[in-house]
Amino acid sequence: MSEPQPPRPAPIPPPDRQQIERLNATFNLTAFSPESNWRRRLVRHMDYVISRLLFRQREFNAAVVDHLNRRGVETHEASVRAMDWTETRVEGALDELRRYEQSLMARDQRNAGALAALTAAHEEMQASMSGLHQGVQHLKREVAKLAEGGVVRTTDTPAASEGLPVSRESLDSHQYVGFEDQFRGSQEDIHRRVSGYLPFFTGARDVLDIGCGRGEFLSLLRDEGVTARGIDLNGAMVDVCRQQGLDASNADALSYLRAQPDGSLGGLFAAQVVEHLEPGYLTALLGEAFDKLRPGSPIVLETINPACWFAFFESYIRDITHVRPLHPDTLKYLLIASGFQHVDIRYSAPYPEHDKLQPIAPHASLGNAVDTLNANVERLNRLLFTWLDYAAIGRRP
Repeated sequence: MSEPQPPRPAPIPPPDRQQIERLNATFNLTAFSPESNWRRRLVRHMDYVISRLLFRQREFNAAVVDHLNRRGVETHEASVRAMDWTETRVEGALDELRRYEQSLMARDQRNAGALAALTAAHEEMQASMSGLHQGVQHLKREVAKLAEGGVVRTTDTPAASEGLPVSRESLDSHQYVGFEDQFRGSQEDIHRRVSGYLPFFTGARDVLDIGCGRGEFLSLLRDEGVTARGIDLNGAMVDVCRQQGLDASNADALSYLRAQPDGSLGGLFAAQVVEHLEPGYLTALLGEAFDKLRPGSPIVLETINPACWFAFFESYIRDITHVRPLHPDTLKYLLIASGFQHVDIRYSAPYPEHDKLQPIAPHASLGNAVDTLNANVERLNRLLFTWLDYAAIGRRP
């Protein structure tokens, strides 16, 4: 898109012909002609006398008028030629600047494409390096355990409780740590997102974090003075927690709960866990949680909101370890059916407003059409761009 042209300068006005003609008519001081004969004779006599006296003045006036006649026309023509020459040069310079601007824009577009490609390659390399680093660290820990002559336990397979040597599954568990880092968010992001659940555990003790991951919620509970421990199937995640001084162990949730005394827990938290569980396992887990929690203790289960199409297609199906999505009404019903009371659904991580479909500002001339269109936009926003996550929150009666 070319820039607007600068305004053309006003043309130089031609010489004032009226003033020049007036000078031509009046430069002769004695040029007048009376009507009567005797007056003409008197005038000729006076003209002879006056012309002798004003001869040089008349010559001067005639020279001035002649000069103005010639110079005015020449100056105007020269000015017009100079203006035309200047305008031609300016237009040529503007054309050159426009061509240069277009070449710069084309170069910027090429550079932007190259930068985008480099950025994508850098992100891929960064993800690969992160996974490699996690793998190396995990391998070092496993080798250290073998060097000590111990048996490595893993819960990645059904036979985990029997105590097996290092398996391929346990060595690859570091990859999921890298997956969490890249797609779920950094530890700082998760800290901020789960901090909203802290008020439900105020004054609690013996809280269990199922699927504790990298320990974001455990560290928040520790900062609040709430005693808590976490469990996770992923040994690499557990190692990350222990490096922070958190109480975490590698264990299966259902087996761990069954081993706890009834009424021994003061709260249960699980973020982004229930969507990884089969229905039968989930119902059994909720039943055990009811028995192990003390009366009045909270249970908070956060998961992806499949009612939001964006969350489903951008978050849920990206993770190959997800088993099935849970609609908010479904998870609420399962909690109530397991005996929990005061069950509520709390939504979190709203979809950014500026990325939603925007309604058209109503105009009187459009009438009901605008109202209908806006209603459709709102309906689409509720369907496609609603809350990304939700938590089912209940209490043990």
